[in-house]
Amino acid sequence: MQVSSLNEVKIYSLSAGRSLPEWLSDRKKRALQKKDVDIRRRIELIQDFEMPTVSTKIKVSRDGQYVMAVGTYKPRVRCFDTYQLSQKFERCLDSEVVTFEILSDDYSKIVFLQCDRFVEFHSQHGHYYRTRIPKFGRDFSYHYPSCDLYFVGASSEVYRLNLEQGRFLNSLQTDASESNVCDINPVHFLFAMGTAEGKVECWDPRTRNRVGLLDCALSSVTADTEIDGLPSISALKFDGALNMAVGTSTGQGKIFTSMEPEYDINDVCLYPNSGMLMTANEAPKMNIYYIPVLGPAPKWCSFLDSLTEELEENPESTVYDDYKFVTRKDLENLGLSHLIGSSLLRAYMHGFFMDIRLYHKAKMMANPFAYEEYRREKIRQKIEETRAQRVQLKKLPKVNKELALKLIEEEGEEQQVTKKRKQKNLPSLLKDDRFKVMFENPDYQVDEQSEEFRLLNPLVSKISEKRKRKLKILEELEAQEQEEEEEPEGKASDAESSESSDDEKGWVEEVRKQRKLLRQEEKVKRQERFKEDQQTLLKPHFFEIKEGEEFRSFKDSAKKQKLMKKTLEDRLKLEEKLGTLNVSDTTVGSKQATFKLKKSEQQKKQQEAEKQHRQERKTLRRSASHLKSKRGRGRLFH
Repeated sequence: MQVSSLNEVKIYSLSAGRSLPEWLSDRKKRALQKKDVDIRRRIELIQDFEMPTVSTKIKVSRDGQYVMAVGTYKPRVRCFDTYQLSQKFERCLDSEVVTFEILSDDYSKIVFLQCDRFVEFHSQHGHYYRTRIPKFGRDFSYHYPSCDLYFVGASSEVYRLNLEQGRFLNSLQTDASESNVCDINPVHFLFAMGTAEGKVECWDPRTRNRVGLLDCALSSVTADTEIDGLPSISALKFDGALNMAVGTSTGQGKIFTSMEPEYDINDVCLYPNSGMLMTANEAPKMNIYYIPVLGPAPKWCSFLDSLTEELEENPESTVYDDYKFVTRKDLENLGLSHLIGSSLLRAYMHGFFMDIRLYHKAKMMANPFAYEEYRREKIRQKIEETRAQRVQLKKLPKVNKELALKLIEEEGEEQQVTKKRKQKNLPSLLKDDRFKVMFENPDYQVDEQSEEFRLLNPLVSKISEKRKRKLKILEELEAQEQEEEEEPEGKASDAESSESSDDEKGWVEEVRKQRKLLRQEEKVKRQERFKEDQQTLLKPHFFEIKEGEEFRSFKDSAKKQKLMKKTLEDRLKLEEKLGTLNVSDTTVGSKQATFKLKKSEQQKKQQEAEKQHRQERKTLRRSASHLKSKRGRGRLFH
């Protein structure tokens, strides 16, 4: 939860953290919440309290149960149920909404003033009726005793629409050229409107006459103030029967407190009888703020009071998570006064905001001895934690000692985590019979000098050095068969400091180093192979030709190589001359090529033998049939 303070007024942001895209599935959202810490720490008071692109207006129903907001794109309205802390329904509209009003206690009667001069009425089931006003409207109010809607906008007239009779009534003629906002007092139903000239006109709906005129622009400008233009009225709200708040476009007025969100604010809605603020922004997410000074938390989120009370008990006040508030004196003590005016410092009240990482680095450089003491204390604590584990370890396997040591270290870390979470310990690989051969058979020894191992493990050199030192200590302990003595503090701190300094360089440099070493080793191997090739003597080799094969000179292979270097067109022409290729045109206009494969001498001999065999069988069949016919004739004549 982000907390800010201005004029000793604390503001709690209840919509801190990043929002998830709408098109993501529930499964992906849960996966992101597990991985990303910022998403997991975010506060979601009302589920999916956002718009697809931009939210323009936000209002609360009179019973306090429903929060309605409009936005783009596409133009739509969304209703959220505070009792269920989720969205109730959503409706899409034809055009963008300038403003809207909830006429009933719940969401059953809504009126929308749209940017194309249309006034759209919605009931509980959806769209009900649509009409149009003569000029573009900017704001409207509902007069409950007479059921009249008062529209103000880009005109000097105030249009009246009676919802009981269903027709427009005579409009109110004002002295203003344009009107921006309007409001009706909930006690005596006085109608007030703010004009572009910086005046507030008050009208009595019963007599339809103007009863008062307030020149806010003239009274707000004094000799000490500087303005860029005419302070027109941009906000107007009644507070009780006699009080009224007026806001100007130039920001004239006394500041109670202020909020500075990341995106521009389009509308602000105060939850009735509470200290909760809701804002519609130029962003998908709609922000929710809680200011305890303005009032208590609503009954549907009463836990906010106890939560803020717990935060008040904490003496350390943090304004932002990633920034630190510093004064000019703090900057002088840190030696960063030259950064005033740069983008690294953001001016705020009587001081500046700076990145918390820059603050820690500057503080460490300003007082390095305090950081060294803190670091030594942390190193001593880590040594004490690992010392107990090393004493318990008596013997290591003969094969893959470093892998065994790594498994033992991971097992110790898992035991600490499971103790905190109160879970069952998982079985160790060293005690599992299925993996026993890996620590006994030398064939399973990991080759750390292989190229695959060195490239897949860029930080293996650092880890191996650390484990080798531990292995050396353990071997000394096994040889002496004595209890372990305490290590000198200086040696341990130097070792840990070297490791911490190496870790800061990153794995990218280690990968580059390993690749460079591999290239050098490959170069040395090539040089050695070249020297061996030079030392070897070439001797003639004799080859014997098999029976039935003919010897072909090396010129044939040379001819084939020359033929392969030619283009496809030249090769096709050559094959066409030899008679192995037939090119013809088809009916559709394309070319058709037919190839004839060359037959080897052995295939030709085999075909000739088969042809001769078929010829002999044919002659034998003829002679046999001739003999049969002779015998038949002989019997007949006999």
